[in-house]
Amino acid sequence: MIEIMELRVLRYFSAVVEAGSLTAAAAALRLSQPSLSVAIGRLETELGVPLLVRSPRGVEPTSAGRYLLDASARVLGDVDEIARTIRRYGEGLAGSLTIAAVPVLMWHRLPRLLRAYAAEAPDVEVGLVDPPPWTALDLLQQGRADLAAIVVEDPGRFARRHRDEFEIVDWGEVPLVAVLPPDEEAVADPLPIGALNGRRLVLPRRMAAVPSLPEAVEALLRRHGVVPERVDTAPTIQTSLPLVESGLAAAILPDPDRASLARFDVTVRRLVPEPPPLGALALARRGARGDAALARLLRAIEADGRSGAGDDGVRVPGDVEDPAEAHDPV
Repeated sequence: MIEIMELRVLRYFSAVVEAGSLTAAAAALRLSQPSLSVAIGRLETELGVPLLVRSPRGVEPTSAGRYLLDASARVLGDVDEIARTIRRYGEGLAGSLTIAAVPVLMWHRLPRLLRAYAAEAPDVEVGLVDPPPWTALDLLQQGRADLAAIVVEDPGRFARRHRDEFEIVDWGEVPLVAVLPPDEEAVADPLPIGALNGRRLVLPRRMAAVPSLPEAVEALLRRHGVVPERVDTAPTIQTSLPLVESGLAAAILPDPDRASLARFDVTVRRLVPEPPPLGALALARRGARGDAALARLLRAIEADGRSGAGDDGVRVPGDVEDPAEAHDPV
């Protein structure tokens, strides 16, 4: 078995051939000439073939030495490339991430974030899935996603209840807007919330695991005494929208950055009084910042979020702990 032909000795040999003498190579390598000569001699002994022709003018490679020089260049080049790539992983500039994000964040906020992220880390491969929020949390817990991005009714409450399971980063407010059929472009903007009185509305179904839009809309309607003609239930926000586009219903939906719903054939109006916003959260498993690419993404989300930091270390607007609910199950 060859033991002496390690990378260090290959670099020594290449330096000797390039310099044309042991003395010059030793100076370039900052080694003593005898130490370098011993290392090359041991390499020749180990391989069982002369690699250098020594003369008063210096050294030249034998045919075996020329082969070793070419092979060494390939090997050392590959090793250097491996080292550069590994360093990029360590800097968060290479790697792969899977993000499970609810669709309403997929439509504008996440692409905007990923554009900026890719400009910094173009060699990080990003995979996306768009499950409902409870599934996004399951994927995160199972290790099938590196990051979950969801929208919740009360970010502070959610953070207090789940901070032992996840690292949670606030991703800013998500306003609620009125979403009307496309032929209602003439309605007022902003729209008084009372204008929804007596109308057919559609809401995504409730989720006990992640209180979000349905709870917020129901509380809003009660607060302002709005009584719809009826309230239909759809599985998700994205399955609610075709009912609005077809004129069968109106809705109150989240519109991140007031830009996510622009892709649909609907009329979007601000509401007055303006409803309390929902909150977008990014979640990772505890300790996940050890992955430099994920840590870089979390820092980008932190920079993208708004408002101040709460006591639980999560940037959540209006985060005031209610002792009565701090440990209740969701």
